[in-house]
Amino acid sequence: MKKSRFTEEQIVGILKESDAGVSNKEICRKYGISDGTFYKWRAKYGGMQVNDVRKMRSMEEENATLKRILGQKELEIAAMKAVLEKKW
Repeated sequence: MKKSRFTEEQIVGILKESDAGVSNKEICRKYGISDGTFYKWRAKYGGMQVNDVRKMRSMEEENATLKRILGQKELEIAAMKAVLEKKW
């Protein structure tokens, strides 16, 4: 996945400018982003504060770790079942 030029904190700041009354076209021109990018950001980060974004990022990292652990355990269970099903 392509790395963004902007951090989540910067994105929240840009969206707050929009809430303050600056037009969306002007913001897009100022920061060099497309309208689509701006609306995706607004859909994902709209109404969030900086600490909310940090909390969301930490929860996403924790979720990824838990998914990785679960995947490993499922592989171990499948291997154990395969061993137990064999007739010796």
